Amino acid sequence: MAIINLGSLKFNWTGAYNGSTSYAVDDVVSSGGSSYVCIQAHSNQAVGNATAYWNIMALAGSNGSAGDTFGLANKEIAFKTNAGALDGIAIGTAGQALKVNSGATGYEFGAVAGGKVLQVIQKTDVTHASFTGSADNNPEAPRLITYLEQAITPSATSSKILITVTLVGASANDAFPNINFKTSSQVSVGFGNIATGTAVHTTSPNGQSPAMAGDFENDAVNTRLISKTYSFLHSPNTTSAMYYIPTSTIWSGTTFYYNQAETDGTAGWYGSGMSTITLMEIGA
Repeated sequence: MAIINLGSLKFNWTGAYNGSTSYAVDDVVSSGGSSYVCIQAHSNQAVGNATAYWNIMALAGSNGSAGDTFGLANKEIAFKTNAGALDGIAIGTAGQALKVNSGATGYEFGAVAGGKVLQVIQKTDVTHASFTGSADNNPEAPRLITYLEQAITPSATSSKILITVTLVGASANDAFPNINFKTSSQVSVGFGNIATGTAVHTTSPNGQSPAMAGDFENDAVNTRLISKTYSFLHSPNTTSAMYYIPTSTIWSGTTFYYNQAETDGTAGWYGSGMSTITLMEIGA
């Protein structure tokens, strides 16, 4: 009975093709990224032009212009064109996003259009202060809370500024919060003085300065703090610095207590507040 060596029933890998080597049937060589199997014993029969001696086993793909299998340069993203060819798109600059081009024929890196938060600035304050409306001032005129003035410089005239304010305080009578803006700092006006900037709102139907978050009146409970949060989307239409500052409209003779209750003390039952203003630039 004949004896069969099962270990011989396989291809014989011989490495890269060498013209001076004699090859037997089922020898396998590599050449140019492809692999070939010998189908007839021979020597010096190159794989590319001697199909009587070699059959191809695995064919190498086409190299790209960058010299690698995918044809990509460093930091490129691969995609297929409409013609079915493999192409690459170079990386964009910082802050850009990958998007479809204007002709809807491919991809490109570019700025994100619309709705993007471009910058966020926040200021917090725990100062305790108070001021009183006086009879010689219009009770509807807002008073600046200069501790929370915050500037922001829009990056485009089309940007909008989302203003969010949280005021903590108390008042024995009417005190209504609002927001004011100007193209220069208003801190020099002083806490408790009439605002010289422009309100972000229009006047109410009866001509008053409308409140954006209700009244701070605390029903004469002198240890109570009230928190008011309000927001407004402003269109400054400028790339110059904008100064935003909360205000409070206070009735004549009424005192507004900022970050504190009407009775201020160091014991734990006396309230102590933290007020904030947050400015967010929203890209158009």
